[in-house]
Amino acid sequence: MTQQSNTQAPLKNTQTPQNQSSVVNTPIVLTIAGSDSGGGAGIQADIKAMSATGSFACSVITAITSQNTQGVSAIFPIPLEHVVSQLDAVFTDLNIVAVKVGMLADSEIIKVVADKIKQYQPKHLVIDPVMVATSGDLLLENSAITTLKQELIPLADIITPNLPEGAALTGKAVPESEAEMQDMIEDLRALGAKAVLLKGGHLEKDENSNDLLILPTASAVITAKRFPTKNTHGTGCTLSSAIASFLAQGNTLPEAVDLGKQYISRAIAHADELKVGQGHGPVNHFFAGHGNVR
Repeated sequence: MTQQSNTQAPLKNTQTPQNQSSVVNTPIVLTIAGSDSGGGAGIQADIKAMSATGSFACSVITAITSQNTQGVSAIFPIPLEHVVSQLDAVFTDLNIVAVKVGMLADSEIIKVVADKIKQYQPKHLVIDPVMVATSGDLLLENSAITTLKQELIPLADIITPNLPEGAALTGKAVPESEAEMQDMIEDLRALGAKAVLLKGGHLEKDENSNDLLILPTASAVITAKRFPTKNTHGTGCTLSSAIASFLAQGNTLPEAVDLGKQYISRAIAHADELKVGQGHGPVNHFFAGHGNVR
C-alpha cells in the first residue's frame, strides 16, 4: 500500500479550501463469482476481504446460491446475457486494476469471462478455480474444466487451487503429503498461468498449513500455523481476493501472496470470535476492524 509522506506543509496551508474535496485514490478490484446467501463465501467473502485489505470492491455475479453454514440447497446460474451486461457495466466505467475469478457455472460463462478479460485487459488476474465441493463432488463438468484450462487459466497472473482442485486440473491423484504436492509442480506449470499457489490446507494432520507457490523457474513453501477451528468457510475465496487486493495496491506477486497468506491466517485465527450459524462458520474478515489489516 502507498505510504503517505511525513513532510508537513506550512501551517497556513494545512486547511483544505471549502470548494475542494479530499480524494482517496483507492485501487478498484473486481470479483467475478457466485453469491453466498449465508455471507461466508463467494461474492460476499470477496467483498469483505477486498475491503478489509484496503481496496474498493465491485462485483459480477455468475450464480445465486441458497446456502448457509450447513450446506448448499440450491444454485441458480445467472443468464449469460446478464453476466455480459454486468461485465460491460463495470469495465466501461470503473478503473479496475485487478480481477479475482471464483465460481463459474459452465463453459459458456467461462468463455464470456475470458473474452471480456481479453477485451478490457485488467492489469492483474487471480483465478480461484472453484470446481470441487467440500464433499469431493465436482462442481464443474469435465467439458467446463477443459474450457477453464484452455480459455481462462493461461490469462492468469496466478491460480489458487486447493489439493482436490489441483488434482482435477492435472489428472493426478489428490496429494496426501507435501512431497506429493511437490510432484505436481510441473503439471501445474504446464497449465500456462504465470504462477500457481497450491494450497495445502487439506493436509489436516500436518501441524502447519503450508502452501506451495510455484513460479516459472522456482517454487517456495509458504508456512503458517494451523488453527483448530471448524469455522473455515470461505477461506479460498478470501485468500484469492486478498491476493488480488494486494496486487492492485502495487505489490509484487510474491509480496501479494505473502500478505494474503498472513491475512487469511489471522482471519482464521480470529474465526471463533464470531458466532454465525450452526455449522462451519466463516472466517473473521474484519478481525482488525474496518481498515488496514497489515
